[in-house]
Amino acid sequence: MNDAVQAALEDGRARLLRGDTAGALATFESAYAQQPDAGSLLLALAGTCWQAQQYTRAETLLRHWLDAHGTDADAALLLARLLQEQGRAQAAAQVCRALFAQARQPVDTLLQVVELLEGHGRAEDAAALCEAEIRAGSTDARVHAYAGMLALELGQYERVRERYAFALANAPEAVDWNIPIGLSTLQRYSDPSHPDLAFFRDVLATPALNENTRTTTLFALAKANDDLGHTAEAARLFAEANARAHAARPWPRKAWKRMADARLAGTSPPFTLEADASWTPVFVVGVPRSGTTLLAEQLAKHPGVCNRGELGWLDLTARQLETAPRVREVFEQAAARYAAQLRQDDGDATWFIDKQPLNLLHVDLILALWPNAKIVYCQRNARDTALSLWMQSFSDPAHDYAYDMADIGLVIHQSRRLMAHWQRRFPHAIHTVRYEALAADPEATVGTLLEWLGVPTREGIATSAPQAIRTASAWQARQPAHTRSVGRWRDYTALIPELSNLPDD
Repeated sequence: MNDAVQAALEDGRARLLRGDTAGALATFESAYAQQPDAGSLLLALAGTCWQAQQYTRAETLLRHWLDAHGTDADAALLLARLLQEQGRAQAAAQVCRALFAQARQPVDTLLQVVELLEGHGRAEDAAALCEAEIRAGSTDARVHAYAGMLALELGQYERVRERYAFALANAPEAVDWNIPIGLSTLQRYSDPSHPDLAFFRDVLATPALNENTRTTTLFALAKANDDLGHTAEAARLFAEANARAHAARPWPRKAWKRMADARLAGTSPPFTLEADASWTPVFVVGVPRSGTTLLAEQLAKHPGVCNRGELGWLDLTARQLETAPRVREVFEQAAARYAAQLRQDDGDATWFIDKQPLNLLHVDLILALWPNAKIVYCQRNARDTALSLWMQSFSDPAHDYAYDMADIGLVIHQSRRLMAHWQRRFPHAIHTVRYEALAADPEATVGTLLEWLGVPTREGIATSAPQAIRTASAWQARQPAHTRSVGRWRDYTALIPELSNLPDD
């Protein structure tokens, strides 16, 4: 990097720090015009255009550069991120595929791209890049571990075992990459001599084991014992796992209660925007482990319905609007940004599902931004819900309440209060689905829901497994509906007395 380039970069960055975006743009434009082969200036100029909301210009600059410098990973990643922010996930994936079609990239670059794609619902594209790297001879355990994680999301269970086995055999630290808990979710154990159980016990016997790995492996071994019907041992292991997780990741109970109470007492959004009749946002909400994943996957089997999984954009939108000027234009822009992430650029569906369960906190905002939105509320027996939550190891800190029965009880209680409030206010927009009814008769339950949503029903709909599931229900949601989990709390009530503090409904 020559002195003139370095000086321009320093000047432009200093202007950005002072909030002088226009000045930074002028600096980078002038320097890049004089030195059009300086990739660092190109990236600085394109990034500043993005910051200035000059999206088309930023995209044009990056695409022009990549036409001549197709192996520039930094430019490709910047363009992919720009496209993803606009909801153009398919276009972003195309940019990433083109980068790797030009030349094999360093592993660190590959992993950045894989995380980028997976984080925006493109698990198949991410998995394809990992598998191509493995076919090219990669022995990097990280690549194999990522490939295993993606195969788990995609329901490719034999590949999960193969990739995880390679990672464990080639990197001692691989045991800390959530592999034990991943393996435990691949099946329902029926044989106490299954080698996974011995592996879990060996991991737990490891001296100086990482504390998080110990906790998640306890969950894995507890889950295996629960599958086998060894309820006393399962309860003991789950209790230890939850105690460790709760100590390491305390949950702000009072803050959550204040937040829920504020939602109950809060004022309505100041505007109700115009509905776009060409598409319908569908929000599947409820306490986690109440059937949201199963129901969303059942709905997505029907033509015209697209399940985007658990998006995090609505909560982000709500927090941004809390401090933004309360003018219609701001709300319209927020609605458009979220809609871009929900609809994306990869299909022609009419109904788009966001199944983030705790979107139930924002029902009034949903119906202000999209008056034609449909809210599907999943409700399950409180004790079964609590037990299922208590038996999960969550990676998302938003679910740290799940490690303590009192915290779980608070979330269930407050969530029900909120939904009762929303149902009184918006009865036309909310449809309740009981988990027990869905498990007992999925065809009738889903059929009634489809009719309410206005989705045309057809004979011979596709019944293939979903492409990717990123939640703790990845395996269960791919199995035929069953009622084994209905009333399961009774097997544990003597072992977990706190369950009795919850309503049996």
